[in-house]
Amino acid sequence: MSRSTLWSVVGVIVAIAIAWVIVNVIFSVLWFVAKLVVVLVVAVIVFFVLRRLFARSDG
Repeated sequence: MSRSTLWSVVGVIVAIAIAWVIVNVIFSVLWFVAKLVVVLVVAVIVFFVLRRLFARSDG
């Protein structure tokens, strides 16, 4: 095996490792954003339900 072939193999392995880490970070961030959106939607729904309940009890 020549030296350039060895470096090519090492380069491919390093590229795969770096890509693996980057994809993990991207999916972690996307999962966090998705959870944040769901929490915001539920919070808005709960806010309007509570507002309606308290407005009804005051009137």
